[in-house]
Amino acid sequence: MRYEPQLATLVAEAPAGDDWLHEIKYDGYRIGCVVRRGRAELLSRNGKDWTDRFAPVSEAVAALPVTTALLDGEVAVLLPDGRTSFQALQNALGGRSGAQLVYFAFDLHELDGVDLRRRPLEERKASLRELLSGGSKPIVRYSDHVIGQGPRFFAEARRTGLEGIIAKRRADLHRPGRTTGWLKVKCVARQEMVIGGFTEPEGSRTGLGALLLGVHEGDALVYSGKVGTGFTQASARALRQRLDRIERDECPFEPRPAARLVGKGAHWVEPSLVAEVAFIEWTADGRIRHPSFQGMREDRAPGDVRRETPRLETPAGPGPRRKK
Repeated sequence: MRYEPQLATLVAEAPAGDDWLHEIKYDGYRIGCVVRRGRAELLSRNGKDWTDRFAPVSEAVAALPVTTALLDGEVAVLLPDGRTSFQALQNALGGRSGAQLVYFAFDLHELDGVDLRRRPLEERKASLRELLSGGSKPIVRYSDHVIGQGPRFFAEARRTGLEGIIAKRRADLHRPGRTTGWLKVKCVARQEMVIGGFTEPEGSRTGLGALLLGVHEGDALVYSGKVGTGFTQASARALRQRLDRIERDECPFEPRPAARLVGKGAHWVEPSLVAEVAFIEWTADGRIRHPSFQGMREDRAPGDVRRETPRLETPAGPGPRRKK
């Protein structure tokens, strides 16, 4: 069984109509769970084995009443108010909290030798719901949805402080890669960015002052701004140690940003690390406004990081239907 996740396209508005179902957008790591005879292997969306990092999830999925299966979902930390938090997940992975990991399963690709990918999403989710209905372990949870009412569902997500929603065509077969059959609508602007450098801390701060960030345009890494908030003292020091190991003399950004934008004494690094950043908006000159560091994205390849621009028009009408 090969894990090939379907990815969502960013859009500005939630689609209307009953051709769509809508789920909460969880704030965690996308993970595929491959189950084989009482053992579960956890894979990131770029194929890395994260079984050991999420051992409680692996154990819980392995206990499901199946011989073989391939589940798709998101590993997250659930806050007391019902929201998920990427920063809390980072803290849990760093051993700085006793938070419980939860696996929100939202798709089922294979079950006991039967390939479900050629069946409509709604059928796959029905099989997934049935599989998880008798489970007693709260770590593995079914990701429920609503039919239609996309704009209303998104408005409620924004009111309750969620990251956003995912809209999916109910009749679509599984299609690997980024498609318009799955759409994401974000309540706040945030995306992954490549770290190209950093500045020294000032005053009472330790570790680093700010990260210098960029996104790819063609083959060039273009400077997008800097972020100096969202760090704890411990995370800033730990990140500085990682950055010191990959420091280099040459600026990785093209064109080289002016000194007034990055500050004096900027340090350049190999553009091999990816951070997730929340911000208000993009400026007209391609910079991010009021950013806040959310955590590191170990599941993203730097070369794949590009500016996410929402489609102004939401795909309308039904998508590809099941072949008869």
